[in-house]
Amino acid sequence: MNYRHSFHAGNFADLVKHALVLWLLKTRQAAGPVVVLDTHAGAGLYDLTGDAMRSREAEAGVQKLMAAADRPALVEVLAAEVAALNPDGGVRFYPGSPVLMARALGASDAYVGFELREEVAGLLRESLLGFATARGEIGDGYELVRAEAKQARGSLVLIDPPFERPDDYLRAADTAASIVKADHLAVVAIWTPLKDLETFDGFLRRLAEGTRAATLVAEARLRPLTNPMKMNGCAMVVVNPPEGADAAATEICGWVAGVLGDEGAKAEVWRV
Repeated sequence: MNYRHSFHAGNFADLVKHALVLWLLKTRQAAGPVVVLDTHAGAGLYDLTGDAMRSREAEAGVQKLMAAADRPALVEVLAAEVAALNPDGGVRFYPGSPVLMARALGASDAYVGFELREEVAGLLRESLLGFATARGEIGDGYELVRAEAKQARGSLVLIDPPFERPDDYLRAADTAASIVKADHLAVVAIWTPLKDLETFDGFLRRLAEGTRAATLVAEARLRPLTNPMKMNGCAMVVVNPPEGADAAATEICGWVAGVLGDEGAKAEVWRV
């Protein structure tokens, strides 16, 4: 699967990922200053009149989000962030995790995002200008995040690979395991597509064997998992989930599946 952020910005999977990560950050901040680490940061901010027009996924994602009534509280938090970046109305700009996290940082918090592609890393750094405690770095996020995590205690780590490479599932699981073994207080959130259960099950098994830690799986299935070539849904897998994570994930995934999904769409939240 080719999953470049710019082509898919603002789709249903972004809504699941970003609404839950915003909640995780707020919850983690209640315990004190936090360092947020992002392995595949992307450009940081997306103009939906650009690459995203080719996929048109934002039309079925963030545009429906902003037009919806009676949004639940945790979905409303994301909607407010989108509205703040579009003060003239409409939905031209959509924030990636770097801008969302940077805007939500407290004075003693920090954000570090990694991006492998040089041209995208430049856009990442540009999007973080004006945020004194947020920075973007170029390089392999799987490797670089481990060194950064060793410098922090109780960090919040987002692993959000593009799944363009055959080893992304393996490296995501192994990176999470390395971080949690070094710091049992770290919270690691991993985004994955849902294409087929065999691939997803293998990933969860490797993750569980590597971390030996409490893990929450939050799935938003927009259609049956019958076509492994399509992203039928997505999941956020959270290692060391904070108290209240099950309810938060249920609220977010339930809304996305119920409002944006096809007939038979469903949300599932469970523990490994």
